[in-house]
Amino acid sequence: MTPTPTRSARVRAMLGEVVRFLAVGGLATVVSFVGFNVLVHGLFIAHAPLHDRPILAFVVVNLAAGLLAYAGMRVYAFRDRNVEASTTGVLRFFTLGALTMLIPALCLWFSRYVLGLTGPVADNVAANVVGLGISAATRFWVFRRFVFTEEPVVA
Repeated sequence: MTPTPTRSARVRAMLGEVVRFLAVGGLATVVSFVGFNVLVHGLFIAHAPLHDRPILAFVVVNLAAGLLAYAGMRVYAFRDRNVEASTTGVLRFFTLGALTMLIPALCLWFSRYVLGLTGPVADNVAANVVGLGISAATRFWVFRRFVFTEEPVVA
């Protein structure tokens, strides 16, 4: 019979997951942030290839960041948890990740097309601060609940 973990052990385990989740998410966010600003605002390059298509640029760079995030979540952030079936876990990760990516995309859309704010600061505040902040909290809960489901064993 496995002993029931204490409340403090469960809290420590969850805090470890939160810190690792934020580290992986932070790296994926850097990829997303830099990629978006290169494509839409010409950061580091003279021409912004998707200047008139910010939503498309946001989706493209977040697909690349999503691949990086899945690898990091699987081997680092939720390393003590198992995915029920590898294919199912990947499918759930990207489906739920895409759904939660709607949050910053909608924030960007609202800022651009409702408020009429089109500058780099407005785009980044809407998508990469407000939108990603809300979606990060949502993703943590969703991934723990539906992707990396097996509870870690804590002593």
